[in-house]
Amino acid sequence: METFEPIVGLLNAVYWQPWSAIMSTDPWTANLVMAILLMLKLIFGGWVLAKGGRSPLWALVLLINGADILAIWLYAYIRWPFVDRTPARPAAETTVAADAGTD
Repeated sequence: METFEPIVGLLNAVYWQPWSAIMSTDPWTANLVMAILLMLKLIFGGWVLAKGGRSPLWALVLLINGADILAIWLYAYIRWPFVDRTPARPAAETTVAADAGTD
């Protein structure tokens, strides 16, 4: 257990008490909590990507340590598909244009 003290100290410094609470439980409980957290990370990451017009499979990048921060930063600055689209005309203009052609 002494070999893990630096790692546990780093995790406690970064993630504070929740991490030590998770690690102090039974191994199956800790694994279950970590699996749920990873699943939520992938679900919400895929949902955000789909809302932005990208493939939700890009959420798999969130599983790679370090690459997840870079991926989120790059995603914030890429071109968004709904920015490039032309705005829809109001319904009143299309009705007037259709009526003008019938005279």
